Amino acid sequence: MEMRRKLALAAIPLATVILAGCTTTGVGSGSSPNGAVSATFTWKAEGPSRGTMTAALNTGEIYNGPFFQVTHETTVDELGPLWVGWEGRWGWRGWDTWGPSQAYATEYTGKVLANLEGPRGRMRCKFTLMQPSSGMAGGGTGRCQLPDGTIIHADFPPG
Repeated sequence: MEMRRKLALAAIPLATVILAGCTTTGVGSGSSPNGAVSATFTWKAEGPSRGTMTAALNTGEIYNGPFFQVTHETTVDELGPLWVGWEGRWGWRGWDTWGPSQAYATEYTGKVLANLEGPRGRMRCKFTLMQPSSGMAGGGTGRCQLPDGTIIHADFPPG
């Protein structure tokens, strides 16, 4: 019994190293069509289809929040945090339909959605992955919308 306990305790650091090795991070950049607003994005995957993202704007504003990669297995409940702050704003300011429905799991597979909170409210983002099986590490492109309606076109090179 004592030997099993020693082996189990010895395995904890190894498991920690393995799990830490599964964490991926990356960067991206973007700007508004007129170039007045630019952003540097950093992301950290915290599982196979989710993580956190930060957008640092050239204005000094910082937006942080969760991102989710939509797969065929995604449920509406998992995507709930994406609509916080955007309730009742379907098709708001030229953005296509934005709201929880089961259709997202089919229609948005291969996409990453993010809801980032900042000093003026929320920035919402939608990215199309270049290699969905690699998640954000496979790169992608998309756009984010600031609370005032400004669109930022974003690019994430493959890592």
